[in-house]
Amino acid sequence: MTLKSMLLKFKRVLNPQPSAQGVNPYWRQLSSADIAAGQHRAFVGGMWEEVGRLQLEFMKQQGLRPEHRLVDIGCGALRGGIHFVRYLHEGNYCGVDLNSSLIEAGKRELASAGLSHKRPHLLVNDKFEASRFGATFDYAIAVSVFTHVYMNHIVRCLVETLRVLKPEGKFYATFFEAPHAAHINQITHRRGGITTNYDADPLHYSFSEMEALASGAGISVELIGEWQHPRDQQMLCFTHR
Repeated sequence: MTLKSMLLKFKRVLNPQPSAQGVNPYWRQLSSADIAAGQHRAFVGGMWEEVGRLQLEFMKQQGLRPEHRLVDIGCGALRGGIHFVRYLHEGNYCGVDLNSSLIEAGKRELASAGLSHKRPHLLVNDKFEASRFGATFDYAIAVSVFTHVYMNHIVRCLVETLRVLKPEGKFYATFFEAPHAAHINQITHRRGGITTNYDADPLHYSFSEMEALASGAGISVELIGEWQHPRDQQMLCFTHR
């Protein structure tokens, strides 16, 4: 990736509300009636059970155990969080999201599932400041986050998340993969048929671009790639150097 192409992306706003496809809908606050009707499940991408269970099974394969502490970046309405809360020991799940209505929807999901007693910690924050939990974590996960934000936002997420990750901890994050840096043409992904863009939501990145961002943040990244996501998102693993 050239310095020029990286700078072009870094000039994009930190919280990209408008795009070539209109206003990013993730900023819309759901009403109590919307949440009661279950609209939050579609709002976060649907496939509620499928993607939720996939996250837990993947993390268990990576070594997640009930005694570990996990922070869920961009937890939304707890599509994956419900499964993590059920699996982890009491108090070991933390979720952060910028949309307060989705956090409220997540609380409703917890109550409905009879999991409120597991004491998950939920935070509304638009800067990925997991340090506000006052804890360190064995694992972190961010599903369908880097697919919607620009490079400067990803760097902030990496810095903030690695700040609370234990020295041997791992941060798993998904992205739509492009074949090379500065891939300005749209890509229609083979599984799920999602069309992604270089500079509009949803976004794609090459692994070399992710390597450049990780290097700038002073951390390491590995491409895990395929993990059976129904919309063809690929998996990355970030760690301390």
